[in-house]
Amino acid sequence: MIELEGVPELVDPVMVAAFEGWNDAGDAASTAVAHLDKEWKGQVFAALDAEDYYDFQVNRPTVWLEDGVRKVTWPTTRLSVVRIGGDKPRDLVLVRGIEPSMRWRSFCNEILGFAHELGVELVVILGALLGDTPHTRPVPVSGVTSDADLATRMDLEETKYEGPTGIVGILQEACTHAGVPAVSLWAAVPHYVSQPPNPKATLALLNRLEDLIDLRIPLGELPEDARAWQLGVDQLAAEDSEVAEYVQSLEEARDTAELPEASGEAIAREFERYLRRRDPGAPPSGHATDGGDGSPYLRDNPSGRPRPPKPPRPESDEGDE
Repeated sequence: MIELEGVPELVDPVMVAAFEGWNDAGDAASTAVAHLDKEWKGQVFAALDAEDYYDFQVNRPTVWLEDGVRKVTWPTTRLSVVRIGGDKPRDLVLVRGIEPSMRWRSFCNEILGFAHELGVELVVILGALLGDTPHTRPVPVSGVTSDADLATRMDLEETKYEGPTGIVGILQEACTHAGVPAVSLWAAVPHYVSQPPNPKATLALLNRLEDLIDLRIPLGELPEDARAWQLGVDQLAAEDSEVAEYVQSLEEARDTAELPEASGEAIAREFERYLRRRDPGAPPSGHATDGGDGSPYLRDNPSGRPRPPKPPRPESDEGDE
């Protein structure tokens, strides 16, 4: 039994989780949860025992000084809670840590124990993978679930993935078997520019999370960071003709694949999403769906991803669904 002292009764709580490692290309997912924690001043109420789940030769502790005293920070997973008021109050339980090295079933059971004690109604797990997607286009974000009824109700894909998986996939299946509604949101990060940070992918995940849980998220400097990131990658690509040619091929494949979506119905859906995000009476320029210069690149689009030929010099990394 998990005893939670000092944690108030929560209002319609949703658990949002992300884990550094294989499921976190460009650190996009873990940065998204860190952003929520920072903007809403989350209060940490629990941390899993690092000895139970981590190999310290893989994820090493760090030593630091505070007032001349040496202290150690151990790699672990922490849980915090944020209270969100307003006209439609809803609280979040944030789970942020590192993909465990061992005992994954016990790890998931411990997180589910917290979810049960706190009355969590939905678990949303954020992930990011490497894909054949151009950095110049909206970041594809797919929402998947193992629950057929939940897929229909929330307009999600029922996962059909088969193959190696990470803690995101394991936690989602654990939630399903425990009867806890769970969704995974996956952002596709360009594999030719995989190094963190990737604020554009983080922004796309937060946009999709907004839609999913019907909660406006303060974005701070993320839109500007995403714009600066894209301009920086544009400049790097322009300096290498082979990379520029490859990016152009990705753009053409992406645009061709999305032509059927350029319908009146699709445009209406996108406009409805924009209106849901916009504060009443507030200009839209500070929000995630506006690029500031009229460009739509900060909008997410969860359409399929084309797979053109591999680039001449890709950076190596891994991801999974």
